[in-house]
Order: sequence, then C-alpha cells, then structure tokens
Amino acid sequence: MKRKICIVTSTRAEYGLLSGLLHSIALDPDLEYQLIVTGSHLSQAFGLTVSEIMNDGFIISEKLEILGETDSKIATAQAAGIAVSKFAESFEKLRPDLILILGDRYEILSAAFAASILSVPIAHIHGGESTVGAFDEVFRHAITKMSHIHFVAAQEYANRVIQMGENPKNVYVTGGLGVDAISKVSLLSRIELEQKLGFEFKQKNLLITYHPVTLDFSAAKQQFRELLSALSELQDTQLIFTYPNSDPESRDIIFEIELFVEQNENAVAFKSLGKINYYSCISHVDGVVGNSSSGLLEVPSFKRGTINIGNRQNGRLKSASVIDCIPTKYSILNALNELYSKIFQDNLEFATNPYGTGGAINKIVEILNDITLEGIVIKEFYDLESEDK
Repeated sequence: MKRKICIVTSTRAEYGLLSGLLHSIALDPDLEYQLIVTGSHLSQAFGLTVSEIMNDGFIISEKLEILGETDSKIATAQAAGIAVSKFAESFEKLRPDLILILGDRYEILSAAFAASILSVPIAHIHGGESTVGAFDEVFRHAITKMSHIHFVAAQEYANRVIQMGENPKNVYVTGGLGVDAISKVSLLSRIELEQKLGFEFKQKNLLITYHPVTLDFSAAKQQFRELLSALSELQDTQLIFTYPNSDPESRDIIFEIELFVEQNENAVAFKSLGKINYYSCISHVDGVVGNSSSGLLEVPSFKRGTINIGNRQNGRLKSASVIDCIPTKYSILNALNELYSKIFQDNLEFATNPYGTGGAINKIVEILNDITLEGIVIKEFYDLESEDK
C-alpha cells in the first residue's frame, strides 16, 4: 500500500519551493500525495494563485478558505483559529500517513497544531532558521516542536533543531528546496519575458518584494515609503514590484505600490508573477530589493545581488551577494550604489548559496519512503547533555 503524504501550501512562495517535491512524490510508485491549498492562494486580492497549482496539473484534495476581509492582527488570529478547525476536518477525512509542511507561516502552524491533536506524524521543511523581524520566528520554532521529522537546509539549522530537544536521528540536512526549484525551470529569454509581462526592460532593472514587518506593527507603511522614496531617485531604471504576503498591513503596502505605479511610468506591479516568470525575472534584473526570504534562499544561485532591508530576515545564513541595510531612504540609496559598483558586480561570480547546490528533493523523497513511522509521534526531549555521557 502506498504511503499517503499530505502536503499543505498557503502562499505562492511556499508553493514555488514545494512544487518540484510534489511532482517527485507524484511520480514515486510507493508514495501517494494529497494536497491541501489555503491562505492567499484562494484570494483574488493576492492573485488567486491556486490557478498556478491547477495549471501545473496537480489534483487538489481540499481548498480551505480562511482569510477575512481585513489584514488586521485580530483578523489574522481569527484566520488561524478557523484554519485549525478546517485542517482538523480535512486530516480526519483524508487520513494521511504523514503531513508534510514547509516554513513558518501561521497557516502552517495551524496545520501542525491540528495534526498534533490528531496524532498524525509531521515532517517539517526549513526548520531551525531565524527571522527576527517577523512573528514567523516563533511560529517556525513551535512547528519544529510539533514535528517528528526535520528536513533542514544547513548544518547550522540542524544544530538549532537539535538544541530545541529534537532527536538527531530524525534531523536531516538536505539543503534548500529553492536551489532545486531553480534547476527545474526553463527560464524565459529577455524578449519572451517582456512580451509575456507587457513591459520593456531598461538600462537598469530591479525586482522589488517587500513584506510587512509583523513584529513592528504600524511601521510597515512608513518603512515602505522610505523604500519608494529611494527608488524614485533612480534614473533609467525599470522597477518591477510583486505584491506582499497576506500578513497584517499587507493591504497598506499594496495601496502604496499601486499609487507609485500609477505615478511612475518606469514601474509595474504584479499580484503574482508565477514561478517561471519570477525566476526568469531574477535572471534578467540587476538585483532584488526588499525583505523577502527569496533574496537569501534563491537569488544567490542566479549570481545576482540582493538588497535586504531591515531586520525581517535577521538570523538567516546569507551569501556574500546580500547587502544589508536599514529601512531609511539614504541607507537604501547607499545599498543601491554598492549593488551597482564594479567591485560588487565583479565579486558576484564568486558568491555561493549557503543553502546548497541542489539535491534536496531526492533526499527528502528517499527519506519519506524509508523512514519508519510506527511510534514516531511519541518522542522524548533530547538533552544535549546526553551527548557527553
């Protein structure tokens, strides 16, 4: 009998990382996938990205609508509560052998909580990382404690997971899924991308993705305006915006993006580019600007620079291709000057991605096939002191 693996996805970024793994599971003769789609995938305001999943040919087992009409913190907390109830109903209906989840969002925390109550084993991808400026930080570590199998992107992250009391025998260093995702995409040429997206690249080009800083409530709009003020100083530069995640204050950022695009002919915005367009865009721009994890996990593999604004990604491993700056106009302008400097551009060729060179998908699928699940939901806290005895 095939082992049933239930995969949860709630955002375009997460799906971009999971899609290659999902495809490999679908092709494996000993595994059967179930797919639950929720969160911003089902929202028109965020691009209704469930269509991308369907276009990729995947069968969706359950669609769980949880988002409310606003993006306030209370609405987000309420959405998480709704999600727990709906995940519990879905897991009870689907009866998976294992839940496979990625990352740190509140939707994923809700899935982990429901699975824990139902005593369904959980495999977690990209645990042990740190994002100091977002409430995802505590969500990720909570998910780690509810999970039984851990697929981490680097040894440093494995050490953190073990430090949290997880048994080393169930912690696997696989590398990041983003590296595999890039290798499986046929990138569009510059002309193809221009025709598909309806704009022309200029002498200089930047891709911008900025998400709310969820632990610094009410700061997102002001910080984003600092970024826009810096970008407005640039000459002969095409600015390509993608919408933020569905977090508190995200709609404020969307409003600012739409207003900026309306007032600046060199700016365009997309609710969601989709995986192929997004990766193709990275390959043709001079750099990526904002505070998205993609700037750290995926962009270095393209030998492109990343300007990482603020503290949202503080704590993550970073390539030499990443330039950190604070969320002020002049700090961002200084970072842009560094990005376009000859010495920085020359050194990009030697920058490496700390999340590996690929192969994460094959490692994860092999472990999903071979690992024994019997009794795995009962786990003892692993004390580091036990290593010295």
